[in-house]
Amino acid sequence: MKNYLLAPTLFIAITLYAQKTKTVIINDTLTTTASLIYSDNFNGNLQNWQAQHEIAGGSVEIKNSKMEITANRGCTVWFTKFLKAPLMIEYDAVMIDKGGRLDRVSDLNCFWMATDPNDPSGKFINGDELSGNLGDYNKLKLYYVGLGGRENTTTRFRRYPGTGTRPMLPEHDLRDKKHLLTGNTVNRIRIIVYNTIVQYYRNGQLIFNFNDPAPLSFGYFGFRTTINHMTTDNFKVFKLSEN
Repeated sequence: MKNYLLAPTLFIAITLYAQKTKTVIINDTLTTTASLIYSDNFNGNLQNWQAQHEIAGGSVEIKNSKMEITANRGCTVWFTKFLKAPLMIEYDAVMIDKGGRLDRVSDLNCFWMATDPNDPSGKFINGDELSGNLGDYNKLKLYYVGLGGRENTTTRFRRYPGTGTRPMLPEHDLRDKKHLLTGNTVNRIRIIVYNTIVQYYRNGQLIFNFNDPAPLSFGYFGFRTTINHMTTDNFKVFKLSEN
């Protein structure tokens, strides 16, 4: 029997392709191919990120190949690339709980598909009009999850309509322990926006599965927290296409 070996260059190409694409099952009838379009393992700099701090004294920096966020009050760290659905966002996050002044296990939050309906240029992620105070973002259109908010007592999903309000369905206010945070533990987050489907996963568990009749199909992603000390790593954005 003959053994046929792939040429080294072809093997490398196939391996790299496999690393950049994967199959993602969204529901029982929909399977997609995810193709990597952005990634940041925080081994270099923060040129693709813009921080907004409510008060001075916080920091966003790279430590040990992770983005480390220290927030004295409200803080949003925007990914500065404009994103379009259908897409999937993945990242790892750890709430640091080692006795430090800001080591508070609470508020692993995020915004996605964020836009300003009064200014489609996206300058809100760089401008001075947003201070990092949570109320500043009420004017935006976006999706929001507050994982372990209110001193780690609730996990909530909201769709901001861009009118200054923050409506929330009763079923999107979760208070059982399995949906809350544990310090010094990796939270592997996955977010999907595919046509009218909006999903949020933590560690493989589907927490929110929302059907949006008027989906937000483009905008910006941001890490959001308050009075906190946390790290993020392995940030990836994939384009989704139906198989």
